[in-house]
Amino acid sequence: MLGKFLAIVLIASGLAAGAGMYYLQVYGYYEDVEATPGEDVVLLPLGQDSPKPIAYENFQAIDASSAPIRYRACFTTRLRPEELAQLFQVSEQKHPRNAPPWFDCFDAEAIGAALEAGSATAFISVKNIEFGVDRIVAVTDQGNGYIWHELNACGEKAYDGTVVGETCPERP
Repeated sequence: MLGKFLAIVLIASGLAAGAGMYYLQVYGYYEDVEATPGEDVVLLPLGQDSPKPIAYENFQAIDASSAPIRYRACFTTRLRPEELAQLFQVSEQKHPRNAPPWFDCFDAEAIGAALEAGSATAFISVKNIEFGVDRIVAVTDQGNGYIWHELNACGEKAYDGTVVGETCPERP
């Protein structure tokens, strides 16, 4: 009898811990980002180090303080990728990170497919927004825009334990 009781307690504890972990990963740490007109969507001009804002509407974003790569945003713009590519640095990034399922506007699989198909273009927004993390902006031919954070070469080295080297900025 005692063995059955202990087994039930262990199974219930495991299920509760799993449910708690799922909630914290998918819902717990995320917060809505308050829009700051003229500052939310910026791109890095060719040959420059300071990003410049672009025209956008319908901005919505989420972020979490628990990790620097949890930022996701969606917006619309009248600017087309071809126009932007003549003025701003294009990124080779083709695979955005997934967003929580409840953040409906950001479908990483569809964005990645559009980037692969050439109906969207990714741009560098801000380099090292946090150590080892770049902000990427993708704009589709239909004027939909998406923003996410991605590890850059320094971030990948820093987080996998490889020696970072002299080409990376100092850690804060």
